[in-house]
Amino acid sequence: MNKLLKSLLLMPLLALSIGACAEKYTEGKQYTKVNETVSSKKEVREYFSVYCGHCFKFEPLMHNLKKVLPEDSAFERNHVDFLRAASPKIQEMVTKATIVAEQLGDADKYIGAIFNYIHVQRAVITSESDLRNLFVTNGADGDKFDKLMKSFSVNAQAKSLKKNQNEMSAKRALTGVPTVIVNGKYKIEAAKLDKDNFEQDYQNLVKYLLELK
Repeated sequence: MNKLLKSLLLMPLLALSIGACAEKYTEGKQYTKVNETVSSKKEVREYFSVYCGHCFKFEPLMHNLKKVLPEDSAFERNHVDFLRAASPKIQEMVTKATIVAEQLGDADKYIGAIFNYIHVQRAVITSESDLRNLFVTNGADGDKFDKLMKSFSVNAQAKSLKKNQNEMSAKRALTGVPTVIVNGKYKIEAAKLDKDNFEQDYQNLVKYLLELK
């Protein structure tokens, strides 16, 4: 009964909050519509590349965003393979490594290590062995890494991420990274957000879009 009462009391506040955001955020300015329908589940999907310097700088903001997302909303990473910094084959390998990082249960640490390897150490990934060594150095089990990289689930998910990338590229919604799309329908236009309070404005916009139909 107490939970029901709390929910009823919160409903007017939620409606007021959504209404206030609707006045502040406008389609064509802070966000654009890239699809006609929303995804079946609430999600915030970040299209990124470990070879992208802007994505590297964007990492802390994404980490903080994940912490404030509603419980019914998922944060999905979608590594892309169209940057010229490495061959498509190497970038596809990195995509699989980001999925392995998620399955190992500490994605931020392992993906952060790849970012650091490329942008701080200025090292070059030339093979799967380089990625394996990087994961092992950061605490992963080497045999488990090998098995996951070859597993059906990782390869199937890599194909799914590639499909997402191709679909959004075809719609011209994905022309560079980082790009964040909410519920498969709304693309955030970060350049239009409040520069003096950027991170909070970003979080508020994401929460608003998660509820938008």
